[in-house]
Amino acid sequence: MPGFINSHTHAVLLVLRGTVEDMSGDAIFGYMTPISFAMTDAERRALARLGCLEAIRSGTTTMVEPFRFVAGYAAGMVETGIRLWLSENGADALTLKIRHGVYEYDRAFGEQFLERIVTLVEQFHDTADGRVQCQMAAHAPDVCSPWMLGRLNDLAGKHGLTRTVHLAQSPGEVKQVRAAHNRTPAEYLADNGWLADDVVAAHWTYCTDDDVDLLAGHGVHMAHCPANSSRRGPHKAPLGRIQDAGVNIVLGTDNMTEDMFQALKIGSIVHRGGHGGGVDPAPRATLDAATRNAARALGRDADLGSLEAGKKADLIILDLNQAHLRPVINLVSNIVHYANPGAVDAVMVDGRWLMRGGRVLTMDEDAVIAEAQEATVAAWRRLHETSADIELPPSLQHR
Repeated sequence: MPGFINSHTHAVLLVLRGTVEDMSGDAIFGYMTPISFAMTDAERRALARLGCLEAIRSGTTTMVEPFRFVAGYAAGMVETGIRLWLSENGADALTLKIRHGVYEYDRAFGEQFLERIVTLVEQFHDTADGRVQCQMAAHAPDVCSPWMLGRLNDLAGKHGLTRTVHLAQSPGEVKQVRAAHNRTPAEYLADNGWLADDVVAAHWTYCTDDDVDLLAGHGVHMAHCPANSSRRGPHKAPLGRIQDAGVNIVLGTDNMTEDMFQALKIGSIVHRGGHGGGVDPAPRATLDAATRNAARALGRDADLGSLEAGKKADLIILDLNQAHLRPVINLVSNIVHYANPGAVDAVMVDGRWLMRGGRVLTMDEDAVIAEAQEATVAAWRRLHETSADIELPPSLQHR
């Protein structure tokens, strides 16, 4: 079958796996942002490669990775053979101050992001025989001034790149955009030329019905990360309204996992719940969100997302002779509701086997896992040393 396209992930944030899922408070600016700045390039590379390993074992052939300091670790991902869309999350708010309740915008800080964006595009866009592409990313409406959004648009136009952004992902974002611009996040993006059919916006958690109509009217794609967004309870996005508006919904894993089977299972549940329950969408539509729809969102439905003559040889082979996939009556239903990474026997990208017979061929798995563990412990310790208000997880406090 076609390999999964993970339309929104931050592989480096595997560094937080098993921690913030069970913590209260602001995970984005309380943990995710601080640790992303505290890590070294080598540590980010180690976690990103662990993400690629899990992705391959989970049947993913394409990862869409917007994050920070990406040029410093991208080569480690490229070496794994997976198909990539990479982007540096642009911002000009001093994001390390936000957890203290301060929104302050600084063009010099923003210029550092722009320099890293240009470096990433120059080094990696359309490389590895086209297997590696770049996007233009605005982190989120609350951390991007109109100046930053304009600069990002200029770069996207100059290099011919599609765009991505986090949208309405937290109450804090909604509050800040209202205070600064008297707009909803979606309205603010519209005011600044950031709503179009080349834009994939992630989450939509706190969008209003009018926001959904605005986004749908501009052809914006929704990257839904149902598993991660439901860690503290079912995702609250207006999914019924989004589906009814005809929005192209694609699936991602976001943080702390690369398992697209989780996204399929929980996505099916949450999307059906958007209409109050029932059997709509059907399993085929959910599977399309991880394959065909995702290729369309990248502007690549001509050569990705399905197995057809003339398209890229990005495919996976599932071993159906397993208890959790038998009996087979409706195979697509089995895959969406019951499959797990243990069913993945082989993965091919661009005609090259990355995994075959259950064995990953492009990485030393034991070394990748060991390096990621070591990098995680070091990164958490450095985070605590540089930000004493952020406590170490209990398991690390006495090592």
